Amino acid sequence: MCGRFTLSTPSEMLAELFELEGGPPGLPPRYNIAPSQPVAVVRRPVADGPRRLHLLRWGLIPAWAKDPAIGARMINARSETVADKPAFRAALRKRRCLVPADGFFEWATEGARKQPYLFRLRDGRPFAFAGLWEAWHAPTGDMVETCALLTTEANDVVRPVHPRMPVILTPDHYDLWLDPTVDQTAPLLPLLVPLDPATMLGYRVSPRVNSPANDDEGCVEAV
Repeated sequence: MCGRFTLSTPSEMLAELFELEGGPPGLPPRYNIAPSQPVAVVRRPVADGPRRLHLLRWGLIPAWAKDPAIGARMINARSETVADKPAFRAALRKRRCLVPADGFFEWATEGARKQPYLFRLRDGRPFAFAGLWEAWHAPTGDMVETCALLTTEANDVVRPVHPRMPVILTPDHYDLWLDPTVDQTAPLLPLLVPLDPATMLGYRVSPRVNSPANDDEGCVEAV
């Protein structure tokens, strides 16, 4: 699974990489993004329309859910079963998004403790997780938009630490993933594979990242 990630890339670079309507989004740097918090997502509501950035709560609440607490268990969706799971299959066909990031954390069991590791691209550039989103309507009439990250089997860089990793899409796949006219899973599922390990690196970081209350550069420094 993926339970924490980072996004500290300057807004100007994000606007250019994701071709965002309206220019730089003005996001503060984040070094320890945790479930239930707002996360930036990129969507394209209309085919051939502009890409737009919105803040959604991390932890998908299916439209049919009676209790929004289910979102705490829906931060990830397994790519191997996402097309069949009732919580995710409609979103895969109709509500896909990119989740910008520049790093993600996984934990390895080392003796009696869990040691966190940070994984990034070797060139330091930001990237995009494959995401799904949903709109849940509360009994009060309020609408809550939420999201989940797709996961897949780990590549050779991540596997020594954890057997799973988030799906990282390459830029040449952004348009297909965001295209609202694509409502069949056949062209989408081949994208949900581990990223080329040659493009990635990972290193140990401080256990400070274990607490969501810590959200500063100390969370991403190598130890």
